[in-house]
Amino acid sequence: MRFTIRLLLVVLAGLISACSKPVMEHSDVTIYAAKTILTSHHENPMASALAVRGDIIVGIGNRKDLIKQFNGATLDDSFAQKTIVPGLIDPHIHMILGAMMYAKPFAPPWDVETPAGTVKGLPNKAAFLARIAEINAEHTGTEPLVIYGYHNLVHGALDKHVLDKITTKRPLIIWHYSGHDFYLNSQALTYAKVDASWADKYHGVPLDVDGEPTGRVYEDAVFDFLSNVGHLFLAPKDIGRGYKGLESMFASNGVTTVAELGYGLFGLPLEDNYYKALMGSDARTKVYLVPEHRAFAHAFGEERIDKMGEMVEATKDTWPRVLPQVKLFTDAAFYSQTMRVSPPGYIGGQNKGEEGLWVTAPDKLAKTMEPYWSAGLDIRIHSNGDAAQDATLDAFEAVQKNGNGEGQKLVLEHVGLITPKQIAKAKELGAGISVASHYVHYMGEAYVSAIGERVKYITPLASTMKADLHTTLHSDAPLAPPSPLTAASVHMLRSTREGGVSTPAEKLSAEQALRAITIDAAWALGLEDEIGSIKIGKKADFTILDTNPLTTKAEDWPDIVIWGVVLDGVKKPLRSANEEL
Repeated sequence: MRFTIRLLLVVLAGLISACSKPVMEHSDVTIYAAKTILTSHHENPMASALAVRGDIIVGIGNRKDLIKQFNGATLDDSFAQKTIVPGLIDPHIHMILGAMMYAKPFAPPWDVETPAGTVKGLPNKAAFLARIAEINAEHTGTEPLVIYGYHNLVHGALDKHVLDKITTKRPLIIWHYSGHDFYLNSQALTYAKVDASWADKYHGVPLDVDGEPTGRVYEDAVFDFLSNVGHLFLAPKDIGRGYKGLESMFASNGVTTVAELGYGLFGLPLEDNYYKALMGSDARTKVYLVPEHRAFAHAFGEERIDKMGEMVEATKDTWPRVLPQVKLFTDAAFYSQTMRVSPPGYIGGQNKGEEGLWVTAPDKLAKTMEPYWSAGLDIRIHSNGDAAQDATLDAFEAVQKNGNGEGQKLVLEHVGLITPKQIAKAKELGAGISVASHYVHYMGEAYVSAIGERVKYITPLASTMKADLHTTLHSDAPLAPPSPLTAASVHMLRSTREGGVSTPAEKLSAEQALRAITIDAAWALGLEDEIGSIKIGKKADFTILDTNPLTTKAEDWPDIVIWGVVLDGVKKPLRSANEEL
């Protein structure tokens, strides 16, 4: 009996001791409850709560179960009436170029969202020239003036004679909406030291009937042009203002991750200095950098791939972070009708009768790709026209046959035109596409005058998704606002700026559109194991919306109210972002 009583007392003492100790096993976990959580993950597409430890997701489910699972966790009901989606991603933007453009006066062909608000579009040549004259008058003096936004299919032909009628007292430079073309008055041609001899070296300096430059400078001539006038575009004060404006647009649109797809184009020392000076410690958007082939080849020659690898390693724990990818170019620009198209070429526009330009000749493309592919780098390749898709896919097929890759990715960038046959080949080769979200909206109708019935091949995303290609959308900011919800809306509606519908059969469903700006965007960055969906083990990067996009009309997606983001597990409300910016 004594033994039994003694044993009972020991057991009771142990129970009392255990109960007296507070259970705080998961005090480092925060549980976020929400009205709806859209995960972009096929195995568990919806939830109502998630758990975060530090910067990592550790649980997904419902509030009751997670509270039970993570005893002692902090319950955060801030989002109880909101929708949580994976952090929105814009996988192809241009930080320095955007800073340059947003610092200039705008004269756009259509309404454009800028950090300072909406700039109204100028629908015809008369309105455009009147606005150029007005801006010229507003900027008194004789200093060079750069104005951004011209588009030839909306504003008509432009040359030095037209611009000389506005002013001969100062150099006047008009920057094409594409970013690839410039139009100079006579003063500006002299200032930039562009003369008829440039035509012997460059396709991009056309001559008039008198054998003199027309005033247009584009594509292969741009690098030398900018070497003479770069100070007009890269002034620190202007870049600082434009950069901060771009950051504010990321924040207001709920963007948690972006990738700069032209790192090095304006010179690595200059760009690195700007990033160092302008990236704050409380950033609301993660910025990744993708090295540009020509820039790194120029700077480092045969050592360029080793240098890329060193940069990837050196930036693993800092921002901006260099990705193990490279940016290549097959052809030129969609908006300025220099992308490479198949016969009969352009039937209208400023390049009527031409087929566009190669940036990398088809017979050199595989040779250019191969060293990067063999080194294990993903290839992100600007490939716009339908002729460019043939060249890019043929080159990729040749590179794959060499067998030196390690399973990395080829992502076609922009993809202005792609045919069903090319989609099938891209699928066969395992390529993905990252599409400029705005081509169909801005040019779906206007481009009929330039390429005719081939407009049906402008970014046919329902077809690429049906073929099971990884398909994402990007803004190419500043060419369109970095607003993934707007991009998704455009491709659910296939809406044009004129109010029509371009190729209705290519409309996306809401679920497809959400994937395109989350998990498929992460795939294009090679970060699908880290971000892009709400899944245990991934980064705690979320965008917080007032409304469930899957139950919202497509036309209303751009107006969904954004509370802010959670970045690496830290809440960053938009109100605070706006106050600071």
